[in-house]
Amino acid sequence: MSSLDDGDPASRAVNRCPVSVLMERRLARVGQWQQYQWECIAVVAGEEMGQVEAATTLVSEDGERVRYMFSGLELAMHRDGCESYWYNLQSESPYLFVICFLDEEAEDESMAVDPVIVTASQDEANAHMESEDLVFSVPMPLQVVQWLERYVVAHYEPQFKKKRKRRDWAKESEEHEKGRRVDRRFH
Repeated sequence: MSSLDDGDPASRAVNRCPVSVLMERRLARVGQWQQYQWECIAVVAGEEMGQVEAATTLVSEDGERVRYMFSGLELAMHRDGCESYWYNLQSESPYLFVICFLDEEAEDESMAVDPVIVTASQDEANAHMESEDLVFSVPMPLQVVQWLERYVVAHYEPQFKKKRKRRDWAKESEEHEKGRRVDRRFH
């Protein structure tokens, strides 16, 4: 596993960085009911993270909100995701996406959210949203922006879209019909 500043990103097809996710939980009123709502506050990345074991740590708690740090996650860059990373970097403010799974069988309902993936790929985040996973977006830390830029510059080869030549369906249909009529005459 490499850190953000560990060597040249061009030397690897997959680059990984340990990250931790800061999540906030609060009890919100929904109609006459109350339910827990989660929000991703930040993603922390960098060489100070090192190899961190997966853990959930209580960071702060007041009467309304509770914040937890989920550690042991990683941000992975893959060559086939470079186009999505590039579009993310071109946006006004790049984001990281935290994908969470709901643990329906959690003993403690207040801890039923489990962050499992951190990505810079908008395509990957969209795929998880379509499968109804929880996806949170947070501003990308500057250190990650710089690391991602180096990776994209080293690996991204834009695929220029070729405009397909439209086929003339009417003309093809007429020629096909003429061919069928000609064939019938000779049989």
